[in-house]
Amino acid sequence: MFPKVAVLSLGGTISSVRGSGPGVVPRLTGKDLVESVPQISGVAEVEAESLRQMPSSDLTVEDLIEVAGEARRRIAGGAHGVVITQGTDSIEETAFAMDLLVEGDAPVVVTGAMRNPTLPGADGPANLLGAVRVAAAPEARGLGALVVMNDEIHAARFVRKTHTQSPATFQSPVAGPLGWLSEGVVRLAWRIPARHTVEPPPAGAGQQVALLKLAVGDDGRLLSAVRETGYAGLVIEAFGGGHVPSRMVGEVERLASEMPVVLTSRTGSGDVLRNTYGFSGSEMDLLSRGLIWGGVLDGLKARLLLTILLRRGEGPDEIEAAFEGWYI
Repeated sequence: MFPKVAVLSLGGTISSVRGSGPGVVPRLTGKDLVESVPQISGVAEVEAESLRQMPSSDLTVEDLIEVAGEARRRIAGGAHGVVITQGTDSIEETAFAMDLLVEGDAPVVVTGAMRNPTLPGADGPANLLGAVRVAAAPEARGLGALVVMNDEIHAARFVRKTHTQSPATFQSPVAGPLGWLSEGVVRLAWRIPARHTVEPPPAGAGQQVALLKLAVGDDGRLLSAVRETGYAGLVIEAFGGGHVPSRMVGEVERLASEMPVVLTSRTGSGDVLRNTYGFSGSEMDLLSRGLIWGGVLDGLKARLLLTILLRRGEGPDEIEAAFEGWYI
């Protein structure tokens, strides 16, 4: 008796074929994908469903919340694990949203393809088979959401897309992959020390969070636009360990007095500092002015966490505690 695995398809390169015009577009259903990999039948009893049919750049936070709800329903209905297929452009955000919103030990594995099915060496079938193997594996239970690509297993909280075209694009710069697949066998090198989930926000909650990446010579004029355009929060991808130009400090502090402002690093890897630099615009200065420490989260993941917390109606103290408590 094989374990039950639900495959939920959202579209993307893995499901793209030639359309009526130039280029490829998402057309293959979840059932099409599963049927194209006959080896899956020797790994798990799979039920496939297409929830979306779109490029992953079109996905919204609302979509991710709905997909997480469907994953929870499939698990409650007896699925040992869930596989989500989608475009690679936003896999790291989908995986992190699943990590936050799907409680319990059942694996939720996100995968896709860098080479579409019309190309030589298309990687979608191998990635899908690998994802199903991981979702069905007892060893993967309790690890939260995972990304399986190129026979590597990555934790959602650390994984990043690092190259526009390479099949080895998904990397975990902070910690490395959790493990890998070898001859169809799941191998784990280490395990996540703790899971951190949050309750899903209510339907219809629409708060938006801005993400601002700083660059040399930035004068901060976009900060006023964050306020004027109605954003409910801001994540700043600051220089290095968490630094902004001194000329921006006053406006950043004003904004932090009006909405949650989370401090992350544009490097995309490593902790935001807390107690090293003391100049104007340093991490110590900014945290003393009310910014929220983003820990090891990059800007994309911090934005998702802050968005979900705001849509749940959490206040400043609860938001700061969530970022602190999430860290390990």
